[in-house]
Amino acid sequence: MSNTEPTSDMQRRASALLEKVEALRLQICQRILGQDDLVDDLLVALLAGGHVLLEGLPGLGKTMLVKALAEGLGLSYSRVQFTPDLMPSDVTGTQVIDEDGSERTFRFQRGPIFAGLVLADEINRATPKTQSAMLEAMQERAVTVAGTTHQLPNPFHVIATQNPIELEGTFPLPEAQLDRFLFRLDVRTPGSQDMARILEATTGANSDQRMQQLDGTELMQLQQLVREVLCGTHLLQHVAELVIATHPENSNSDDATKRFVRYGASARAGQAILLGAKARALLAGRPAVVKADIDACLLPALRHRVLLGFEADAEQIAVKDLLPSWRERADQALR
Repeated sequence: MSNTEPTSDMQRRASALLEKVEALRLQICQRILGQDDLVDDLLVALLAGGHVLLEGLPGLGKTMLVKALAEGLGLSYSRVQFTPDLMPSDVTGTQVIDEDGSERTFRFQRGPIFAGLVLADEINRATPKTQSAMLEAMQERAVTVAGTTHQLPNPFHVIATQNPIELEGTFPLPEAQLDRFLFRLDVRTPGSQDMARILEATTGANSDQRMQQLDGTELMQLQQLVREVLCGTHLLQHVAELVIATHPENSNSDDATKRFVRYGASARAGQAILLGAKARALLAGRPAVVKADIDACLLPALRHRVLLGFEADAEQIAVKDLLPSWRERADQALR
């Protein structure tokens, strides 16, 4: 009896938390119309404990999406508009002088990165120096100024956006820095029916009912539950084989990979796939990962980690076009 009570209590707690996640998802989807799959992927990344890079055209609701997410989670929210003249201290914070009579002391003034959910808007417009400061804080979850380390809030998540069409005056993120993002998600233009709903909703009376569905503590509990989801050895090996299949120097790589890929994915890609798959399994109420969970996380985890060459650009080959052959190679290795 004593062994079953904690288990059933944990299941009840998990079920209650998942109900809140579903309420959060529905609340966001009511505000961000026509982007249900994007909302699902964003929640998966958040439960997996990662940062997200959103890429899409202006006016598709990226900022509204992140703000709605912060409101539903009850997290402190800040938005940083990245520009070429933005300095690292504008993001992380700086030392300021406090004067009290004849006494002068230094005090650390926190930057906008000290929030539970940070929107880094158009991150590719900032200089590499500012990008590096931002991404280092994302990795270390701390900021060091004047020799003193300041811990960032917990939970702490960054959602960065970049515009795929305006290349002039931008500084593309290097591959090593892109690797810090768990997922890269594409924000697609909605279809005509969804577009009509968006136009009706955004030009009529504002009837949004914004409610907090989760808090930071509950989010961290869900992130811990994600880690406890089981994954079979055969699926772990499948992910490992798939990551190896992206490397053109691998003797078993197919001709397309050797021709179009410059550098394959790192082990961090495998970690992102597995954590995302575990989050999907948890949201589906399953105690273990299935192959469909892994398949759903492949493109978001790999599209920014596999570096394609010039021939791929010339022939308009993307990571999604090479993914089927990598899946097939991974399946063959396990037979």
